[in-house]
Amino acid sequence: MKNMTTTILALAALAVIAAGCGKTAVRKDAAPVADTVQIAMTTIDNGDGTFTDTRDAKTYRTVRIGKLTWMAENLNFVTGSSVCYKNDDSNCQKYGRLYNWNDAMTACPAGWRVPSDEDWDSLALAAGGQREEVEDGDYYWKVAGKKLKSTTGWYDCDCEDDNHIPISGNGTDDFGFSALPGGSGGSSGSFGLAYYGGGWWSATEAGASYAWYRYMNYYYGYVGRYNDYKTDLYSVRCVRVFAAPQ
Repeated sequence: MKNMTTTILALAALAVIAAGCGKTAVRKDAAPVADTVQIAMTTIDNGDGTFTDTRDAKTYRTVRIGKLTWMAENLNFVTGSSVCYKNDDSNCQKYGRLYNWNDAMTACPAGWRVPSDEDWDSLALAAGGQREEVEDGDYYWKVAGKKLKSTTGWYDCDCEDDNHIPISGNGTDDFGFSALPGGSGGSSGSFGLAYYGGGWWSATEAGASYAWYRYMNYYYGYVGRYNDYKTDLYSVRCVRVFAAPQ
């Protein structure tokens, strides 16, 4: 995993970027139509905002935000290289599993897939995010993180922002996405801090050895876009393959 200091410095840098210098991105969703026969083989739509993965009988909540239907929980399907945070099974029950990028790309059940870079941007835009550029392809969406984070489960620092307004690590979960701080992991067996932040893979590569992921932190209300080694470990949210009705 990239040095945690790098992430901390990146977060600090974001905090001092002047407001109003960003731009709003308008993107088109391009979700292919699914093979419904394949969906029936590995998932059961329960008709109540949940679906059951018949590979292991786990049931997940779902939510439609914008034009996409998302899992409203982190994926918790066992693959060859996936792990629980700090190798503690109870953390899988709370946060789902952590995956390297190659495992992540095959972990979603049929009829679902790892969201692309554009899918994540579409989510942030639908949540009212305002895009701010950083550098080297990194950017973040102001406001969106606060609206997508769960109302419980995040570190509450009991502190104030620069305007002396109290800050809570928890979000408002306006759309039912319920993002939780599942932490991260490295190929060497190290772990980034859960409870304080969480990262989620995208399906979009940033080079032969890197891929883009999204990050949320307890202190800031944004969704950040960064890239990391494909061998590192992050959470996975799946989106439905077929396009939602217009």
